[in-house]
Amino acid sequence: MKDNVVLYPSPGIGHLVSMVELGKLILKDYPSFSISILNTPRPYNTGSTTPYINHVSSTTPSINFHNLPAVPISPDSISSPHHEALLFEGLPLNNHNVHQVLLTISQTSNIRALIIDFFCTAALDVGASLDLPTYYFFTSGAACLAFFLYIPTIHSNTTKSFKDLDSNLHFPGIPPVHPLDVPKPMLDRADKAYEGFLDFCVRMPESKGIIVNTFEALEPTALKALSDGLCVLNRPTPPIYCIGPLITDRGGGDASATVDCLTWLDSQPKRSVVFLCFGSLGLFSAAQLKEIAIGLEKSGERFLWVVRNPPMEDKSWRNLAPPEPDLDALLPEGFLDRTKDRGLVVKLWAPQVEVLSRESVGGFVTHSGWNSVVEAICAGVPMVSWPLYAEQRLNRIFLVEEMKLSLSMDESEGGFVNADMVEKRVKELMGSEEGKALRERTLAMRDAAKAAMAEGGSSKVALAKLAELWSGS
Repeated sequence: MKDNVVLYPSPGIGHLVSMVELGKLILKDYPSFSISILNTPRPYNTGSTTPYINHVSSTTPSINFHNLPAVPISPDSISSPHHEALLFEGLPLNNHNVHQVLLTISQTSNIRALIIDFFCTAALDVGASLDLPTYYFFTSGAACLAFFLYIPTIHSNTTKSFKDLDSNLHFPGIPPVHPLDVPKPMLDRADKAYEGFLDFCVRMPESKGIIVNTFEALEPTALKALSDGLCVLNRPTPPIYCIGPLITDRGGGDASATVDCLTWLDSQPKRSVVFLCFGSLGLFSAAQLKEIAIGLEKSGERFLWVVRNPPMEDKSWRNLAPPEPDLDALLPEGFLDRTKDRGLVVKLWAPQVEVLSRESVGGFVTHSGWNSVVEAICAGVPMVSWPLYAEQRLNRIFLVEEMKLSLSMDESEGGFVNADMVEKRVKELMGSEEGKALRERTLAMRDAAKAAMAEGGSSKVALAKLAELWSGS
């Protein structure tokens, strides 16, 4: 029977894509394995993953998908305003189904490892019951991992919520963290979402190891704190396997618009364009979009800007494709005409990996989602960090203060960024001495990323260690 590695992502296309890319990475170097992926539909619909799964199945037949039943939980039953609480509460109810599918898979192959993401922490119990080595795949960086592993210590040292603390928090291996830079679902310790995150942080050391989408040269300080056991108190830290940078690009968008966008970039001077893109969930108010436009226009810099509609009160559209923005209504009158010789505004989506790799792109204004950060580093493009949700405020701290690969887009009270700040940061990124230094450091880190993934590189060696463990040799 063939050796099998089972991957269990939480619901949602972003989590699924990351796990698929991990599966592809394993198969590329170790084709003797087969990969099984447990696919869970979300407890509420945010679009179908079926087209993506069909594409992967047809192009990578060694990856097999097993569809689990929908989690039987109503969003109305959760008191928390954060959707993460729904996942933490719902996914444990799927343990029985996970158990049954693993038994089925084991009839035709030898399951050598179960790899879960953090929302699937309850599946540690399933792995233990079947005597399967269970690992985490942590899709953020090592600094963020150090933060989460130390959270139980912070929790035990105070009775206050993060939102009620007013002094910086200190974690091993990472710069000081302001309490309000903690991910929003964790700010109130009475919130169900906080309970879920705390449970994940407490239980992660039970795993056989933590696979991280980073590489050793990028985060040496955080990795040293982790390997020295400073982040997990009173018990061993699991082995950390840095196997990145792992780039995930699931495609999408309009093919002709993609061609137009890349053709335009290819007509621009080298490193002259600043790219602004904030992920599929990164939405700005109409007022904020206007400020960005004014700032870009005043900067005088060339730009490629992906614009999405402002968030709507009616959330029902989330079940469908997002509506196309009306640029004339959203942007200042005459903006598109005045900037047409040096700027391009793209609706909804751009092929981010391809855009960042273009010679004309010299800077990236990003929400600082880890996938975007890794893509920018691999392309050697310096950043301005404008975090919007999830762990992105933490990533900004690490990028600006520790890695020194980014400038910070500073918000005023309420998170608003005025046009002057947009203009200032874009000009600094593209034309100042500080911007030049950022670019040099980012290019050096790009080379380090290539070295990590090359034969004998640190990430290749880490994956080889895992493959050896899984092959039973």
